[in-house]
Amino acid sequence: MDKATQVLQFLLANKRFLGLAVGFVFGLLYLIFGFLQTIAFALFLVIGYFVGKMFDDREDWRDVLDRIMPPKYRE
Repeated sequence: MDKATQVLQFLLANKRFLGLAVGFVFGLLYLIFGFLQTIAFALFLVIGYFVGKMFDDREDWRDVLDRIMPPKYRE
């Protein structure tokens, strides 16, 4: 685990390499699965991030929807 921790600390300290690593992973996903599947995967990652953040911040899902949706769709 020590080596993995060092790599993670290096990537977090050097944002260019972190961007390169993320680009490399998404490039591989694009080559293996195709464009639409990669976009769907990225969309699920973003949704999962926000759901996890909601649980971490102990927010109610109604409050999150109120921030996302325009007022005319709330009723």
